[in-house]
Amino acid sequence: MDRNCKLTTPSSPAIGALCRRTFLGGAGLSLGGIALAELLGGVRAVRAAERADNPLAARQPHFAPRAKHVIYLHMIGAPSHLDLFDEKPELVKRHDQPCPPEITKGRDFAFIGKTSTLAGSPWKFSRHGASGQTLSELLPHLGGVADELAVIRSLHTDEINHAPAQMFLHSGFGRGGRPSFGAWVTYGLGSENENLPAYVVLVSGPPGGAGTSLWSTGFLPSIYQGIQFRTQGDPVLFLSSPAGHNRDDRRQVLDAVAQLNQYQQEATGDPEIATRIRQYEMAFRMQASLPELMELRGETRQTLERYGAQPGQGSFANNCLLARRLVERGVRLIELYDSDWDHHGGLTTRLPQKCRDTDQPIAALIQDLKQRGLLQDTLLVWGSEFGRTPLRQGGGSSGTTVPGRDHHKDAYTMWLAGGGVRGGVSYGRSDDLGMDIAEDPVHVHDLNATVLHLLGLDHERLTYRYQGREFRLTDVHGSVIRSLLV
Repeated sequence: MDRNCKLTTPSSPAIGALCRRTFLGGAGLSLGGIALAELLGGVRAVRAAERADNPLAARQPHFAPRAKHVIYLHMIGAPSHLDLFDEKPELVKRHDQPCPPEITKGRDFAFIGKTSTLAGSPWKFSRHGASGQTLSELLPHLGGVADELAVIRSLHTDEINHAPAQMFLHSGFGRGGRPSFGAWVTYGLGSENENLPAYVVLVSGPPGGAGTSLWSTGFLPSIYQGIQFRTQGDPVLFLSSPAGHNRDDRRQVLDAVAQLNQYQQEATGDPEIATRIRQYEMAFRMQASLPELMELRGETRQTLERYGAQPGQGSFANNCLLARRLVERGVRLIELYDSDWDHHGGLTTRLPQKCRDTDQPIAALIQDLKQRGLLQDTLLVWGSEFGRTPLRQGGGSSGTTVPGRDHHKDAYTMWLAGGGVRGGVSYGRSDDLGMDIAEDPVHVHDLNATVLHLLGLDHERLTYRYQGREFRLTDVHGSVIRSLLV
């Protein structure tokens, strides 16, 4: 108590009095708190107003980013990491032997049950680059850029089937309804290009598993949704004006529709109406910007051959080249989905074919970005929803079918390159059979926390309030893998 203050009693004439020092000290704190609250409230109000006026306006990250763009390469169906990135000499040595029962005890698999046979990889592995990165012979082109890769060989996830695991990787939750990774990034950072979407999706083959949910906004406003581009016909469905209508006609129609939508928004306050207005405007601008973007014939013959791209056709190679062109135009997030990696059978024929389709264009993309000075600002993420078992599926003693591998969620591989990542490193390790993680486990939430960090976003601060609680991409845990950072 302040010694200059006097105690008072109900009978004292000083009843209710406050000493000057106590009053000023307390009042100062209170008034300061009120002023701070008003200031912060004003800042929040300004930010809210800015976001309402233009929800896709470029915004400052939480801290200085190492990457400005992300190219996310998702192989739908889960490639066999044991045949591509994770060499297991002991598994090869014990190929075709029964799997010890203690290894599968208490473990769930999607199809093969509790007993099976060990299956070593039929392909050779070798070291590449100055870093000595170990890769399969199925990836000769990627071997040429091995020193750019940070390979994580100790990833694990919570889901064992395709759609839930794809949702978990992209949204941090194994069911629908949550925002995708790209939607979170777009919500957090906005866009740097008014003529193209901030978040573009390119698909080669049918989108299996979770499908379009992988680039949805969940409970975020729909303006942050990924926009799928097509490589044949209209790049975006219904982008062209109807027959007999020119650009001036389109402008008049959009102006009239925008005014009607504005009246409706003022009456209801529905933010989705603002999204509708802005998406109409974006579509109008894309009518002019997209044809030039999608026209690959302007690339040199050498560039087309390096990627294996063929203008006018839909392919993963074309999509890789388009990804580079999108980065050049300031698109923040480009996600490439490639299908048919679900090899429960036919592994020795189907996996080599998929590698032939993707190995060359991925390596060309890394080389192209580096030569153009874009790799340092562009983060590449390659991977899938889970990995594959070290156990054989199918292909019994009769030899009538070519065996494959079942789903495996407890240990698998993904890699990063560019955008603030240390190249030529390997992080984590699985055990000698590739069944469990032996060193430095990385949960999917850790991976997402790291990618957000490279973009200048704190995964614990990138939140959205919905149904009375704060949500985030990494749910309630996740740590940045700092040893992967430059």
